[in-house]
Amino acid sequence: MMRQSQKKTINISTLYLLFYNSLQAFGWTVSLTNILYNLFSTSSLHTSYASAGHLISFLQCAAFLEVIHGAIGLVPSGALLPLMQWGGRTHFLLAVVAKLDEVQELPSVFITFLAWSISEVIRYSHYAFSCMGNCPSWITYLRYTAFIVLYPIGVGPGEMWLMYQALPIVKKKNTYSDFFSGFPFSYYDFLRVVLLVYPFLWLKLYLHMFKQRRTKLNKHHVKKRA
Repeated sequence: MMRQSQKKTINISTLYLLFYNSLQAFGWTVSLTNILYNLFSTSSLHTSYASAGHLISFLQCAAFLEVIHGAIGLVPSGALLPLMQWGGRTHFLLAVVAKLDEVQELPSVFITFLAWSISEVIRYSHYAFSCMGNCPSWITYLRYTAFIVLYPIGVGPGEMWLMYQALPIVKKKNTYSDFFSGFPFSYYDFLRVVLLVYPFLWLKLYLHMFKQRRTKLNKHHVKKRA
């Protein structure tokens, strides 16, 4: 009886993860399509936020579920690393880009959104196929290889460069002054500290991905030989 109950729980969990990852993969595919369509139809890098910003904001907020998934043991990732990635991206997206109209048409938004969209289409497709127990080898390879290029592009000329460009605007507008009035520092000071620590936090995630790459691709090669 207990085995049947455990099997039922496993099946429900797998179906839920399949549903969640499939929706995320679809959402990011729509975002990527919108970004590329606007790029080719307008020959401009300045319309990415207008074309996909709201959808990407929704998908990114929904990704907090992945922190919960790790915290309750639904997936083996744990909660810390997903929380770090979710927190960094969400702050960039909602606290900086969505708040400051002046930065929404910068090329850095296009670079970030393009890198995010490609990597997330690959990542969530890999998760969805893995839930079905039949992930194509080329998707597994892409999942643990494409990040080598996409992650640095998204963080360097994307997220960090845009936040740096936002600094004088934040200082001039005294952004979030009401919230930070009770603190001995401003949001401008906070954002400068974020820029200082960002590379170190990102490097932790980046190196973790290389560790996963060795494990997953080696495991895949062993299965292939067998």
